[in-house]
Amino acid sequence: MERKQAEYSNLDERYAIQGEKYQGQQYSHIYFTRLHHMRNLLHALVPSWKPHLPVTTVLGLEEGKDCIIVGTLYKHMKLKPSILDEYSKERSAIPLVKPHNFMHPDDHLILEDESGRVTLAGAIPPAAYVTGVVIALHGKETSAGNFLVEDILEAGIPPQITLPSINEDKYVVFVSGLSIGSEKFNPLQFQLLIDHITGHLGDENEQSIASNIVRVVVAGNSVHISPRFFNGQAVASKDQSRIAEPIKELDIMLTQLVASLPVDMMPGSNDPANFSLPQQPLHRCLFAGAATYNTFSSCSNPHQFELDSVRFIGTSGQNIDDLYKYSDAKDKLEFVERTLRWRHLAPTAPNSLGCYPYTDKDPFLVESCPHVYFVGNQDKYETQLLQGPEKQKVRLICIPRFCDSGVAVMLNLRNLECSTLSFSTSFDA
Repeated sequence: MERKQAEYSNLDERYAIQGEKYQGQQYSHIYFTRLHHMRNLLHALVPSWKPHLPVTTVLGLEEGKDCIIVGTLYKHMKLKPSILDEYSKERSAIPLVKPHNFMHPDDHLILEDESGRVTLAGAIPPAAYVTGVVIALHGKETSAGNFLVEDILEAGIPPQITLPSINEDKYVVFVSGLSIGSEKFNPLQFQLLIDHITGHLGDENEQSIASNIVRVVVAGNSVHISPRFFNGQAVASKDQSRIAEPIKELDIMLTQLVASLPVDMMPGSNDPANFSLPQQPLHRCLFAGAATYNTFSSCSNPHQFELDSVRFIGTSGQNIDDLYKYSDAKDKLEFVERTLRWRHLAPTAPNSLGCYPYTDKDPFLVESCPHVYFVGNQDKYETQLLQGPEKQKVRLICIPRFCDSGVAVMLNLRNLECSTLSFSTSFDA
């Protein structure tokens, strides 16, 4: 049985940190670039939104006069962790409480542009927004010096290239959170997934479906290295091989996959890669076996690519996990959708999410709408087909951690339909 092929092009060059020199620059540049780019977009949308209203700056506000202002949001949060608080609490008897979410009823929003900043009130819920989002607001200044918001304009889902018509089934498999080396990792479970993808499991029908899988994307957190090795002490020689064990095991597993089909390897927050976004590709020397195959691609996080002209963009989950800490939504998919509507993959970077201090660009801006937007290392599998106002169609996918769920996600390029591959090794399941 022959495996189907799909034409692949990697679009990660925008996330590559090459030729960038760190010279102690601050993060103001990235905010300025973001505001400049987004303001041009929003100014173009204002005439069709509220053509009769003037657009002004924060400094140009007049009390009681209706107008539109465009700026970057800053969310003042009472519970947001501060390194100074942590230092002072370490020295006190009261333990530091670490909530999973830093929301508080007293949180409020401030809008900022180059001219100044103004506190927002009225029809803008602080729970739905985070620091770093650029929006346009209709309202007026009050006698107290606040800006009373009446209406909000977000940039909205960006324009999309036409979805190509593919007349045969071709599948992409997404898996994340393997956590090889942790107590949760079940080698047999992952081996079953590999055997299914490579066509060593099941009857002819199963194998014919497996032969339609054209690519596997591993979306971060593939290994787990015990935190006790990261205590700032020199690692004993007997422990050095122990640190490498999970990576060697991952390489053995990956080599089985890449011998059969192309694999994209993305780094995650627990992987041996740089901490701040965009995470650079894992070094090929970590994969002595898999890297010898030309089907192995070590990619960045975020990762952007095209398969048969279907555009994909995805992260290993840090951007959505951070939104979950600082804002509120009914589910993780709503956070994913918001990043598209704000046209920014990681609005909380660099405020609460580590990112590289770029001086002349913000690589997380979403200028073209993908057809598939995936996020790895989530608590559970969720998916939705999002329809935009200009007939954009985006498949949003939350990929669950494989070590917890035994679930990988399979997407059909022909119709963007999603299904799960679920593997269990317990008899009662």
